[in-house]
Amino acid sequence: MNLTTYFKDFENFLKLERNLSVNTIKSYRSDLKKFEFYLSKTSTKKLSFIGPEIVREFLYEQSKRVSAKTQGRIISTLKTFFNFLVLEELINDSPIENIDYPKIDSKIPLILSTDEIDKIISCAFSKKFGLRNQTIIEMMYSCGLRVSEVTEMKISNIFFDESLIKILGKGNKERFIPLSSIAKKLLYNYITYNRKNLNQDKQFIDIVFLNNRGRKLTRVMVYNIINDAALEAKINKKISPHTLRHSFATHLIENGADIISIQKMMGHENVVTTEKYLHVNKKYLVETMIKFHPRK
Repeated sequence: MNLTTYFKDFENFLKLERNLSVNTIKSYRSDLKKFEFYLSKTSTKKLSFIGPEIVREFLYEQSKRVSAKTQGRIISTLKTFFNFLVLEELINDSPIENIDYPKIDSKIPLILSTDEIDKIISCAFSKKFGLRNQTIIEMMYSCGLRVSEVTEMKISNIFFDESLIKILGKGNKERFIPLSSIAKKLLYNYITYNRKNLNQDKQFIDIVFLNNRGRKLTRVMVYNIINDAALEAKINKKISPHTLRHSFATHLIENGADIISIQKMMGHENVVTTEKYLHVNKKYLVETMIKFHPRK
């Protein structure tokens, strides 16, 4: 069975109607390719032949290969896809409607201390393109940015006088984030004294962070910048760009910031997503009591 046409229509729906990001659409496409491959092995020829049993068997096969979190994402993809087919009147009912998500253990995200973050930023400065790299890490921590939000950051969206930056997040949703005095100073110095010396590609003239060819940084480059700085700082933890984002939210919680303000700054659609940082803070308090209280 050839699902290519249905997939294309579905991708257009995600892009135009749901306004999802390129990376999110890639994830949907990857999940559906797995499903298509499974269907090809079962000789399923028509959409109407795809029932709950086939879907359950596919998900069971996937459960042997992927984590519960990935299984949950695949289920979410299939639910969205089949709901789209129902909406388009290509099928009558979704075969996945009554299939539950797997139970996912809630993991406490890795958090860096302010001292560790200071060390990483300091060590980033010693590398080639040091001011740029230092500014990237500071922006990710001070503003709680995602990797894609850093690579897509625009000069025209920086408001130095107001100490604000406009970020285009998931689903092309805009949000404003305050700039700390440190982040503001680094950003200003990088743009004013460092970035202008590059041979800038006209296509990326408004992009803040550029590589040595004057083009936009890739996600992998940002990962490498952070990992190299962490190694230089001798931080013995598995750090990713998201670690800085987690640390941003947790440190705000620890210092009394309200959950709604953090939700808005992080660009979370649902406050439930932000509430996990409350649990991180509770764990921190419990660990502190056990470590220091005389009646532990």
